[in-house]
Amino acid sequence: RWQKVLYERQPFPDNYVDQRFLEELRKNVHARRYRYGAVVFQSGAVVQQLCSVCVFVVTWWYMDAGMLSPQGLFGAALVSSLLGYVLFDAVDGGAGRRESGRTRWADLKSTLVFAAFTYGFSPVLKTLTESISTDTIYAMSALMLLGHLIFFDYGANAAIVSSTLSLNMAIFASVCLASRLPRSLHAFVMVTFAMQIFALWPMLQKKLKAQTPRCYVGVTVLFALAALAGLATVSSVGAVLFASLLLAISCLCPYCLIRLQLLKDNIHGPWDEAEIKEDLSRFLM
Repeated sequence: RWQKVLYERQPFPDNYVDQRFLEELRKNVHARRYRYGAVVFQSGAVVQQLCSVCVFVVTWWYMDAGMLSPQGLFGAALVSSLLGYVLFDAVDGGAGRRESGRTRWADLKSTLVFAAFTYGFSPVLKTLTESISTDTIYAMSALMLLGHLIFFDYGANAAIVSSTLSLNMAIFASVCLASRLPRSLHAFVMVTFAMQIFALWPMLQKKLKAQTPRCYVGVTVLFALAALAGLATVSSVGAVLFASLLLAISCLCPYCLIRLQLLKDNIHGPWDEAEIKEDLSRFLM
């Protein structure tokens, strides 16, 4: 009788297996089953980040065209930041702040230091890329914003995720675009607004998503509508294409994922690599 061992000589070929070999066959042991509603809910992170990039670019276009004053943008950003700051603590009743041990005075000092340094270096930011052509600046900004979207932390545990790299690429793009604005004050306000929408806004999104899912869905829909409305004032064709992209990501892609899950056929059996489950640390002493 054939035995699945290598230390005994048997009258069978090396690649011989008997009919019992496939008795241990298992299919889709670790396959995940998704629900359409849950996948649509998770796609909100991608939708919100796309809308953040859209809002930032549209805001820069308005400032570059002279249709939006830096004072108006700074005031609107300041009010929205204060409201978001209050909402950030109100969502969990301040539990997150108590766990981190960070005080409001520390937050205020960090904000003042960042604003002071950014305002002081705004003339440098304004003249930083004078020797570079405008087309090159636009291409670099588009590439950096695309990298920001690729490396952003959407909640997936993957090697490509890097929140630090994603934020740095977004700030680099904002500095490039701000250098093409008319005055140093425009550059200061643009970089400050970039920090708010690319650093602070995602933090509030994650808190809403974890604590109040319904509120998170409402904020996502309103934010998407606001981004589409702003883009429509610049380009109606761009607004239609962007709306099609958002619908494809939030509705079509989850449907395709669930349909493709039915075709998954991962097999597991005795041919898999051996897994050592015994604690062998005593042999390393």
